[in-house]
Amino acid sequence: MNVLNITDQLPLVDKTPLDPHFLALNAQAAAAAFIAAGTAANTVRSYRSALAYWSAWLHLRYGQNLGDAPLPATVAVQFVLDHLARPLADGGWAHLLPPWIDAALVAARVKAKLGPLAYNTVNHRLSVIGKWHRINEWDSPTEASALKTLLRDARKAQTRQGVAVRKKTAVVLEPLQALLATCTDGARGARDRALLLLAWSGGGRRRSEVVGLQVGDVRKLDDDTWLYTLGVTKTDTGGVRREKPLRGPAAQALAAWLEVAPTDSGPLFRRLYKGGKVGTSGLSTDQVARIVQRRAKVAGLVGDWAAHSLRSGFVTEAGRQGVPLGEVMAMTEHRSVATVMGYFQSGSLLTSRATTLLTSTGISPIDSDESVNSDSDPE
Repeated sequence: MNVLNITDQLPLVDKTPLDPHFLALNAQAAAAAFIAAGTAANTVRSYRSALAYWSAWLHLRYGQNLGDAPLPATVAVQFVLDHLARPLADGGWAHLLPPWIDAALVAARVKAKLGPLAYNTVNHRLSVIGKWHRINEWDSPTEASALKTLLRDARKAQTRQGVAVRKKTAVVLEPLQALLATCTDGARGARDRALLLLAWSGGGRRRSEVVGLQVGDVRKLDDDTWLYTLGVTKTDTGGVRREKPLRGPAAQALAAWLEVAPTDSGPLFRRLYKGGKVGTSGLSTDQVARIVQRRAKVAGLVGDWAAHSLRSGFVTEAGRQGVPLGEVMAMTEHRSVATVMGYFQSGSLLTSRATTLLTSTGISPIDSDESVNSDSDPE
């Protein structure tokens, strides 16, 4: 299929009215398929946002409603062309989304700002629409070879133009220590220290997993070891409860937090109010991200920090310290080796002999200007 011939199955429309209330209901109905399939709640929230965007874009671009029928591959191709910027010969960038549709999407609050979307955002929304089709037992438009070729070429083009795929900065050991050093502010510091160490040392837990933990999910094994229990997660929706260890500083930090905020039930990590008063309601996933970002700012760390920085940092540091990949995945519960390997390899390469080949030859660096200029004329 020629990716430029994209109007042969669904005609484009000039303009169509946008009913935000209907679109919200349309997206909600689409997300119900994921709920019925047992998808983790936090993932459903992410998918609902993506489906709301698909619902609005499809209605504006084609005058059709999401869920009326399976989408043809040509629509997925159009989605990419509309949202991914491509470099032009004059050094500029272009994408095919009509300005009036762009403005309508922003006005409907399904799009943050005018302009193209990041590659990762487009890729995520394609992944969501593909999964949604499979749940509905429809052929997925994202499996078309033309779409895969287009995405591959688009990524290459952006890379050649210096547009890097954005990744959060990994919290390896040194930045983790810097974050923890800021946790000296009473009850808030005790909570944040316990949260950071559980999320990191406990296997790089996702923020949804951290906020989902209840006081009853943790138990003390000995003075140096606690166990915490995971239930339903993003990659394990069967509900089988699995225990993970917390040892050393992580165990001690958890014990210290429970001394500051003793309780028999409820969320493990709770909100704090003025004067360090501990509330009864649990943290949200956004608040976990803000804790990481706030601590990084106080510590003076440069980087793009987020809750995911703890997960990627755990895997990167494990590779750095030579922990076998199987043991790492047993802690993180990654299902895909490909997903975890990028972080793991970047860490393991830091201690690889392949990075010190010059040093092993005994060749010393040039230390003085004299040796560099020994054959040059005097000034």
